[in-house]
This record gives sequence, C-alpha cells and structure tokens, in this order.
Amino acid sequence: MPRIIAKPDNLNELNSNYEQVALQAPLFLNSVPKCGTHLIKNIFRMFVPVSQQYHKEFIQIPILKQHLDAFKTDEPKLSWGHLLFSDDSAYALNGVKQIVVVRDPYSWVLARTRFFLSDSFQGDLEHLKNGNFSLEQIYNMMIFGVYQRAPSLNEIFTHNAVSWLGTGIQLVRYEDMVHHVKNIKSEAAEQYFSELLSPLGLSQLPKDWRERIKVGSDRKQSGTSRENLYGKKYDIPDELPEIQKQLVDYAAPGLRKLLGYE
Repeated sequence: MPRIIAKPDNLNELNSNYEQVALQAPLFLNSVPKCGTHLIKNIFRMFVPVSQQYHKEFIQIPILKQHLDAFKTDEPKLSWGHLLFSDDSAYALNGVKQIVVVRDPYSWVLARTRFFLSDSFQGDLEHLKNGNFSLEQIYNMMIFGVYQRAPSLNEIFTHNAVSWLGTGIQLVRYEDMVHHVKNIKSEAAEQYFSELLSPLGLSQLPKDWRERIKVGSDRKQSGTSRENLYGKKYDIPDELPEIQKQLVDYAAPGLRKLLGYE
C-alpha cells in the first residue's frame, strides 16, 4: 500500500471542549479517495467521544480482517477508511451504519493529480514528479489509470462508491458539505447537518453545533487539504480542461448522473 504523510491535528484535545453523547451504534465513514475524507471525518469527530473513535487504522480492504473490532455492535465505534465493496466488506459491515462520500469526477481528477504530485503521497509513481510529464498527460493517467501501478477513475468509483449504492448506505457529496460549511449560519445548513449527522442517533443537534463544525472543518486540521500537502506546489487549475471532461464521460459514462452531478 502507498505511504501517506499527513500533517497531524489536535482535534482529540479540542473534542474535550464539548459535551459528548455516547454513540449507540457503530458508524463507518467510507469514501472514494480524494473526496473529502478528512472533512467529514473531522466534522463527525467533534460529535463523538474520543474513546469511541477508532484511531488504530484507516481501514481498507487489505487490512480489514485485522480491524474488525471497529465494527462491533456491542462496542460502538466511529471509524473511517476507503473500503471497496466486496463479500468481505459487506459481511464486516453487517449491522453497521455507513456513509459513502463522493465527489464530482471532474474535480476529482484535479484533486488526485494534486495529491499524487505532492510529497504527501509516496508510492510507485514518484517518476510523475520529475517534470517530464505535462499536466494534461497526468490528468489522463488519473482518468484511465497507470498500467500496473494505479487504477482508473472508473475502477475506483465503481468499487468504492457505485457498488455500495442501493445497500442502505447514506450517499454524501463533498460539494454539498463544502457549500453548507461555508453557509453555516443558514437554515438550510442546519437542516443539512441534521440529516448528515443523523446516523449518530442524536435527538437533536447540540446548541453549539455550528462551532463544532467550524472547528472540525478547519482546513488547518486536514492533513491532506491542498495547502497542507508537502513538497512542491504545482499550478493546477480549479477546473478541468474541456477535453478531459469529455474523457471522463467517455471513461465512465453515466457516472456523474448516477451520483447526482447532472
């Protein structure tokens, strides 16, 4: 598995500033890689006692069987990871509430490019950082994969998100979270976060819910937000070129519509 170097946070200490309600059922925050994993994880961490947060490991399929304690129904925990759909993962998550976070595949290509070109990501793709590739070439590698080194956009979204649809999971779009974090004072944000946090079993949002979300969503606390990535900062735009958008649609036809982006 690739090595990820992330800036540490102090949210466990900040958690003690708030009165917490015990988690009554296990909850797993699943996500497609580079879809706001730290954002949703850090928000939820501000509403669950630290003692009920599973910090031992970021759970993925190769190490799933070593971390089944995260999903015990008699010892509820909040856990997180990138867990693709399979018989083993479906069995392990039986009786566990699950959220699956996705992102617009167009912006996902940019986020994955930014991450792979940083020193926060260390794997079998270090040669992409040597300046011998154009950004457009790397975009295409993010879309179609790198032979024997990295899966394609279609494979990642298929196994980490699409295959979970219709199984009782709660689908969350990264862009919706960001929008309501930025408009936290609105009534729409209150309704949104009431629904987002509903798997925690809270009878109602605590009075200080806005403050907790502001603390949890602080980009300084995210180890993989773009400004906290280690290494050289590449001039990557905020919008994918039109031809690469067409390539995304070619590589994964119907994906954006299925996830609610059309």
